[in-house]
Amino acid sequence: MTADLSALAGRMAARLQERLQPSRLEVIDESAAHAGHAGANGTGWGTHFRVRIASPFFTDLTRVARHRLVYDALQDFIAQGVHAIAIETL
Repeated sequence: MTADLSALAGRMAARLQERLQPSRLEVIDESAAHAGHAGANGTGWGTHFRVRIASPFFTDLTRVARHRLVYDALQDFIAQGVHAIAIETL
């Protein structure tokens, strides 16, 4: 794992911590598995992520509403080149 990779995943995790105060959180870079796919940047990192998250903010929300909270929190990362985020809300 490169310093840039851990820094990006760390910044994403910090944002989610700040906004959603999760009780469980994993931010996993899966970019290497998407090499050659749409949105891949050719480096093998920094474009495709999986987020596993549990948050008290998800209580009584639909799956779509929970995902929207995660996407909203990470919107500026998407605008800067993160192509895909697979979200698993717990």
